[in-house]
Amino acid sequence: MGTSDVVVVGAGLAGLVAAAEAADAGRTVTIVDQEPVQSFGGQAYWSFGGLFLVDSPEQRRMKVRDSVELAWQDWTGSAGFDRPEDFWPRRWARAYVDFAAGEKRAWLHGMGVRFFPVVGWAERGGYTAQGHGNSVPRFHITWGTGPGVLEPFVRRVLDHVHAGRVRVLLRHRVDGLTTRDGTVTGVHGAVLAPSDVRRGASSSREVVGDFTLEAQSVVVASGGIGGDHDLVRAAWPSRLGTPPEDMITGVPASVDGRMIAITEGAGARVVNADRMWHYVEGIKNWDPVWPGHGIRILPGPSSLWLDATGERLPVPLFPGFDTLGTLAHLRTTEHDHSWFVLNQAIIEKEFALSGSEQNPDLTGRSVRQLLGRLTKGATPPVEAFKDRGEDFVVAETLAELAAGMNRVAGSDLVTETGLREVVEARDREMVNAFTKDLQVTAVRGARAYLGDRLIRVATPRALMDERDGPLIAVRLRVITRKTLGGLETDLESRVLGPDGRPVEGLYAAGEAAGFGGGGMHGYRSLEGTFLGGCLFSGRAAGRAVGAAG
Repeated sequence: MGTSDVVVVGAGLAGLVAAAEAADAGRTVTIVDQEPVQSFGGQAYWSFGGLFLVDSPEQRRMKVRDSVELAWQDWTGSAGFDRPEDFWPRRWARAYVDFAAGEKRAWLHGMGVRFFPVVGWAERGGYTAQGHGNSVPRFHITWGTGPGVLEPFVRRVLDHVHAGRVRVLLRHRVDGLTTRDGTVTGVHGAVLAPSDVRRGASSSREVVGDFTLEAQSVVVASGGIGGDHDLVRAAWPSRLGTPPEDMITGVPASVDGRMIAITEGAGARVVNADRMWHYVEGIKNWDPVWPGHGIRILPGPSSLWLDATGERLPVPLFPGFDTLGTLAHLRTTEHDHSWFVLNQAIIEKEFALSGSEQNPDLTGRSVRQLLGRLTKGATPPVEAFKDRGEDFVVAETLAELAAGMNRVAGSDLVTETGLREVVEARDREMVNAFTKDLQVTAVRGARAYLGDRLIRVATPRALMDERDGPLIAVRLRVITRKTLGGLETDLESRVLGPDGRPVEGLYAAGEAAGFGGGGMHGYRSLEGTFLGGCLFSGRAAGRAVGAAG
């Protein structure tokens, strides 16, 4: 079907960045992707657009003092690098933190990317200074969310398409890498039937032809395994207990992991496949796009987090503090769900939903809509879930709340007596300005940060305060999301084989490469680092193949 200097497998964020950078260097590039044009841009389109930056102007305006040293302390405390396979991931991590503290913002800003002025505080940790979590707020929300991150790279790629340096072949599924004498020389696969499904929906796999492409370099930027629950369960590590029988899906079905196995079959080494990042605050989408479509709640710190039986989770497993620590604990409870218990005042101030489509004000860059967040009431998407979502219970009394929780769960695990004991015990701690309840202390501490006090953390009051009703309970399930391990790469994004040497002609970027090196996050993420990892590794791959000649 043709020859080009570079073939990029995957039209998601990492692939588009790699293609743009390679074409900027004068290379001819062919992008292939199995999905139709409606899904151009891949999974990043659906994201909230959060980016990890260090010592940014936005942080400084919010009086946040950050540094590369503090960020590296947080990264290593979270990553927990402890394997020989972490040699390249650790080097990628250090390079990425330096990038986030250096040219990342200026590079993006020069392409027109702008940020919401209030910096979010994700993954707060709750351990010691050298443990997991962000010591300071670093979650920078892109103005335009995920589409806003994609926009400059789509524009750059399309400019190269018009100039004849890039061609895009959609509905082309790669089924294998072509090799000659140990060197990757191209790709081959199936041409799929046209599909008019809406963005993100499952498309047909009907084969109508085949294709072969030759290239000097192939960049694999095909994403992770989160859309295939069987692959997730097969890679699930024992340290996280047994995988849930009932999971929901945070990514389109096209995030199927096929290319990771195909690339491994061509001589690549996959490392840290047991490292993964799945959220425990998942709710079923009442208006789904893909099968089992779940949405993650981005919670503030005030909701009570209860297991399926109504028992409060241990310290410091509070909302927004330790994603995988909470997942590991909940997998010991023998139930696949847990609960947030809160009230209307908390949902109005503290509930955000992950995803570009759940944040029309930020995605649409509407200042007028955004100002609505400062008025009384939850955002319209949150209210829609409260009214229509199958996981929400709204009640005036604790007796009604407990009955509703059991109705939603299809069990009688929560008792009114037990729920009342937990709620009233917490409310007694609100009488004084001091407390032994570390969650209450954390809530009050969070409000010392101006951003949290303004738009993220509710005024600390009793859950049963009559001013703040009604009461609300939300059933939470595990929602699949990110692959943290992947194809091992050096700092030039060259894919390495089992002997540690580069597989000639083969590169990888984005989630397929564990966002760099085969797992630059280690065991845990600091958030805002997935899109950023696609940007950084895609840029590295594109510049490397651009210089390869």
